[in-house]
Amino acid sequence: MKIPVVKYLRRPTIEQNIYNFFATITGLTIFSFEFFKNVFIPPYDVGEIKRHMDELGVKTFPIVSITGIVIGLVMAMQLQPVMERFGASDFLPATLSLSIVRELGPVITALIFAGRVSSGIGAELGSMRVTEQIDAMEVSAVHPFKYLVVTRIFATTMILPILTIYVIFLSLFGGYIAVIIVDNMSPAYYVNSILSSMKFGDFIPAIAKTFVFGYIVGLVGCYKGFTTDGGTEGVGRSATTAVVIASLLILLFDTVLVKITLILWPTLDA
Repeated sequence: MKIPVVKYLRRPTIEQNIYNFFATITGLTIFSFEFFKNVFIPPYDVGEIKRHMDELGVKTFPIVSITGIVIGLVMAMQLQPVMERFGASDFLPATLSLSIVRELGPVITALIFAGRVSSGIGAELGSMRVTEQIDAMEVSAVHPFKYLVVTRIFATTMILPILTIYVIFLSLFGGYIAVIIVDNMSPAYYVNSILSSMKFGDFIPAIAKTFVFGYIVGLVGCYKGFTTDGGTEGVGRSATTAVVIASLLILLFDTVLVKITLILWPTLDA
């Protein structure tokens, strides 16, 4: 597996920045092909995948719990005076739920997940690279890519949709708390308003694209860690750049997926 190395200089030239950009895109593409080539080949290290889902996903629940409640609180408090100004306060629960389910919940959860997980994977694999642990695995006839990379990417891809669903429900609960504070709305009306405005088609694109986001988080973190060089300084650089690249790709892919969703919307909404 030949992966182009990104060269970091203290004062990079324009040509060096261009090279780094295309080297990163090429490296991520090669990593993607290598992942799909190995993910379906036995043996399947289910135990390692479960461990990573616990380390990377379950331990992220505390921070996404706070994030979910805050999203609902802030959105409801911001929307309430605007809706009241136009005499549309009754539509507050529907507007809030559609905004959270379709866009805010998946994207913000993915960005929080990228901030915690991409940097952690990049630092962990980077440390293994600079201390030659990965080289030792290759000498010992262990497939480091399958053991270190495939398990982590598979775990992040599977755990992010679960986190997103959790955050969406917490956000709706946080929105209800804010609505009670500012508008004294009854729980029954709030719930019925959400249920009547939401359709099953609203959840399909929202949850489906989180599989893509989870894959991006795992792919970028593993790529940056696997190609680390430059000693301990390189480990810190890998962790930092992994978060930046993963967050940027999440936003770019979200734009594309939203457009695809709008094209397919009549089918999904049927």
